[in-house]
Amino acid sequence: MARLTDSPDYGFAQANFTPERLWDFFDGDREHFNVAQECIDRHATDPARLAVRVAHADGRDELITFRAIAEASSRIAHWLETRGVRRGDRVAVMIDPSLPFYAAMFGAMKRGAIAVPLFTLFGPDGVRLRVADCAPRVLLTQAGKEDAASAIEGTETVVADADFMDGLARFPAQYAVRTGANDMALFQYTSGTTRELPAAVKHTHRSIVVLMLAALYGTGIRPADEFFCPSSPAWGHGLAHGTLAPLAMGVTTGTYAGKFDPVRLMKALQDFGITNLSAAATHYRMMRTSGQAAQFRFAIRKLSYTGEPIDAETLRFIDEIFGVPACSMYGTTEVGVALVNYPGARDFPVKPGSLGKAVPGLEVQVQRPDGTPAEPGEIGEIKLRRRGEWVPTKDLGRVDEDGYFYHAGRADDVIISAGWTMSAVEIEDVLMQHPDVREAAAIGVPDPVRGQVVKAFIVSVRIGDDDFARELQDHTRARLSQHEYPRQVAFVPELPKTPAGKINRKAIRDAEAARRVPA
Repeated sequence: MARLTDSPDYGFAQANFTPERLWDFFDGDREHFNVAQECIDRHATDPARLAVRVAHADGRDELITFRAIAEASSRIAHWLETRGVRRGDRVAVMIDPSLPFYAAMFGAMKRGAIAVPLFTLFGPDGVRLRVADCAPRVLLTQAGKEDAASAIEGTETVVADADFMDGLARFPAQYAVRTGANDMALFQYTSGTTRELPAAVKHTHRSIVVLMLAALYGTGIRPADEFFCPSSPAWGHGLAHGTLAPLAMGVTTGTYAGKFDPVRLMKALQDFGITNLSAAATHYRMMRTSGQAAQFRFAIRKLSYTGEPIDAETLRFIDEIFGVPACSMYGTTEVGVALVNYPGARDFPVKPGSLGKAVPGLEVQVQRPDGTPAEPGEIGEIKLRRRGEWVPTKDLGRVDEDGYFYHAGRADDVIISAGWTMSAVEIEDVLMQHPDVREAAAIGVPDPVRGQVVKAFIVSVRIGDDDFARELQDHTRARLSQHEYPRQVAFVPELPKTPAGKINRKAIRDAEAARRVPA
């Protein structure tokens, strides 16, 4: 029987995929399963086998073997046991990608505790909200983050520095795992603001089996790939698709640590000989606006993105610099990856800007408010069929005549003006095509005549005056329709972002609403 990794082609996937075959990638079964064993220990028989390449912002390259993570995580599991951490207790890990990070995260899961990766750029309020929610017994952090992590009642805070790691040598380098497949392994917080805590998404040990869908058809990982994902492993993309999925397949993954610099990223892609890159839309946009991409030589054969749509200018940049299609991978943290572009598939034409088609075995529709299927080109809500029911994503989209899906923004990003329904995503994409626009965000603001009008927030090196605003309005109106343009334009030095790098339209809407409230 053919293995699912034998071919990346679309037709092969449709003919050979069954959900049961995802278990072929693992040693565990439906009763006994452990993420650390599957991702690390079983690949550690060769002491030189590389697990992770870390490109640090300061220019250092850190190469970490499976053996190093296996031994250090076992020692941390023993150490946690001595601290009274029991199965089911939470262990928070607020450390940049490095040996201490991987050792702490996998060590917690070996112990049977629940690992909770936290973003290292959170301030004290962001940390306290999440720690209060998950109530960890221990929080492992790095030097320089003690202030944000300290003084949290009921949680022991430990700095996992060089002295701490050296001190683990007194513990054995092996640990016997005893977790069940349905035991909790990870809590992962989605990227919200520090004042509005998103609910933790809870993953069992066996949940990584489903990640193979995204690895096979979303990022297109195959055993021979040199893979890289610069997204932080504190977020869904960097944790699930950039860390757990490739390691479970025994594929060396790469990541970025520290303050993001697109030039440093491109140097790492060149130096590591990366052939498969999966990143957020923001990463590609920053590589484009750096103006430095032509200085590097790339070996990339497969390329994917997620998080938000990519504007047309950045798609052209990807085509020019990397010479491979930009393959969207769409899903939600709660329901997983749903729509993909099958990177590397010779029989799957990638339509620029599309979300692609459903992963094998999943039914996806764009539906009207009454639950009936939308016609091709008609905007509705993207829904997934799970266990006989349609699950809403709260994302809008459309399907073309060939069955390709397209994103039309979040449900709350729709702007209705004088009866016309407009997509903030489409308006932003057109604004981004203007050569003087670096970033753009569009929201609806109240209007006494039209109900709402579009207001655009523009980041540009050009002086923002009335002439520039009219130029942007004409530019948009000429490319969309006569009514579909920003009637108001504001020039701002920067746009608010979520910790994962997405433009935070909600923060923009809230700030605009507060500005309109009479003093």
